[in-house]
Amino acid sequence: MLKVIRPATARIAPFNEPARDLRIQNQPLWLWQRNVLAPYITREKELAPHDPLPRERVEMLVHRNNLFFDHDYIKAFITAARKNGRACRAAFSAEDPAFREHALPLSTSYTVAGGIYLADLWYYPHGPVADVEPLVIDLDSKEVGYYHVPTYMADQSGDLTYQVPRRSLIAIDSWVHIYIADIVYGIFGRALRTEDWLNHDLHYKLNILARALYEGRQVLECSELVKVGRNCSIDPHAIIHGPTTIGDNVTINAGAVIENCIIGNNVNISQDVQLMLSVVGDGAFLPFRTSLFMTTVMENSMIAQNTCLQMCVVGRNTFIGAGSTFTDYNLIPAPILARDGHNELVPSNRPVMGGCVGHNCRLGSGMIVFPARTIESDVVLFASRERRVIDRDVRYEESDHHRLKNASLHRRLYPRGDESTGSEVESW
Repeated sequence: MLKVIRPATARIAPFNEPARDLRIQNQPLWLWQRNVLAPYITREKELAPHDPLPRERVEMLVHRNNLFFDHDYIKAFITAARKNGRACRAAFSAEDPAFREHALPLSTSYTVAGGIYLADLWYYPHGPVADVEPLVIDLDSKEVGYYHVPTYMADQSGDLTYQVPRRSLIAIDSWVHIYIADIVYGIFGRALRTEDWLNHDLHYKLNILARALYEGRQVLECSELVKVGRNCSIDPHAIIHGPTTIGDNVTINAGAVIENCIIGNNVNISQDVQLMLSVVGDGAFLPFRTSLFMTTVMENSMIAQNTCLQMCVVGRNTFIGAGSTFTDYNLIPAPILARDGHNELVPSNRPVMGGCVGHNCRLGSGMIVFPARTIESDVVLFASRERRVIDRDVRYEESDHHRLKNASLHRRLYPRGDESTGSEVESW
């Protein structure tokens, strides 16, 4: 099958980078797409923004490069499309709870057609044609609780839940969609599928029980659920519960607690670090007592000691100073606004949401960041009386380093829109 990739040129704020280059599940999105589609594809062609589709009469899959999808969705879509035998386009029902709750808010990529929403994924059995049918694939979701709200703080929703899909497709139009793809569709989705296997596959359940007995560990700690890469150093006093994936050359020190996470290669996790339902990118450094809850940290970033991030996304090559806190809950139950695909502030459809920090940022110690606030790539914030509380989005022009005589020492690597600078890659 020929794969044709159509570009999504919009840059995702606050990273100022196209979705294809951002990391999801600790892989660049373009690489994730290639790996998921590899079993079906023999050739691929990447188009420029205004290129037409190739006029070849061959079986063809066309997708926009800002789509995140998993193996289960692609298998269901291609199987149904081949059975149908006609050209079709991926579609969602407005009644699909996972799509309605998580993918549709803040999005700009879907095309409305009656009661369905069309995604930028097409199948052509004999080359491109004009007549394309919508193909609705149920995401097969389950409601999963993740946050208990005390009665005196609860609004009408009470306990907070996610609609977790067993099959995932979402267009990355906003930084919030990275969070959804990594945590809700990724981490939670993997846990849900593992639970399904345990409940319905007796052989799988017996294999895990046998492995736990053989290793003398609890079930959630056995090597069937905690996958560890090569050349890792893990202190015996660390607690690691699966399903968790740990990459190569990882150091985990005493007192660390890790539950249901993805840890990349060359990560250093110090004493008493707490990681829950999070994705930690390659080369990240987490000093002692760092806490991440449902948070994504991209490659080569450092989250300093005693810092707490909840439901956040942090870009690459970024430093967040010690003792900082990213809050995720409005004390007064006002709707949380977030940036959509047009970079406009609109309701996020989430009662709880952390903040987002772009690439190549430097944040001083003791910062408090309000829910859903963003800090643009290349920003430097000094700890000062004026900069302790971040209650609004921070753009590059507001970076504190502009006030210094040696401001040029901090290079801008990720301009927005049509701005252009050198494409250097920072190393530190």
